[in-house]
Amino acid sequence: MARYDKEHKQATRQRITETAGRRFKRDGIDGSGVATLMADAGLTNGAFYAHFESKDDLVATIVADQLRGQREWISGTATDRAGVERIVREYLSPAHRDNPEEGCPSAALLDEIGRCPDATKQAYTDGVLAFIDDIAAVLAPRDPQSARAKVLSVYALMVGTMQLSRALADRKLANQVLEQGIQNALAVLDAK
Repeated sequence: MARYDKEHKQATRQRITETAGRRFKRDGIDGSGVATLMADAGLTNGAFYAHFESKDDLVATIVADQLRGQREWISGTATDRAGVERIVREYLSPAHRDNPEEGCPSAALLDEIGRCPDATKQAYTDGVLAFIDDIAAVLAPRDPQSARAKVLSVYALMVGTMQLSRALADRKLANQVLEQGIQNALAVLDAK
């Protein structure tokens, strides 16, 4: 019985983090209360504290989980320069822009993460640097550290481009921003 309980608790925790992650990316961290997050997971408020110490604990967990998922996608795609370009194009796509709850936590939450406690900022830093270093290793296999700052800068460009595209009311202009962002990111990646 104890094994089932542990597995059940882990499955419930995973359900909370997955549904809360989508809600955070859609409505923001501050715009998502515990009651709403638990209702999304089909649970009561009281069940929350069986899994997390606080909302801050949940946020740090979700940031780490979301970035781990992003790293899995990136490492499966960025196996060569063409894969890195594919990531840039998929990231800066209208589909990603129009579905923030399914996309990048940075583009959806970066401004709020900057105001979170240190534990969340550390989870964010660790998660981002993990996939930045993976991409740097693909682009500069003999000296990945030499490409780290460039890759991090391109990522920042992509996140900012996505945020701006989402904020523009003019859809044609928003699409142009995405397309120019692709060209800018690829130019930086190819610069010596």
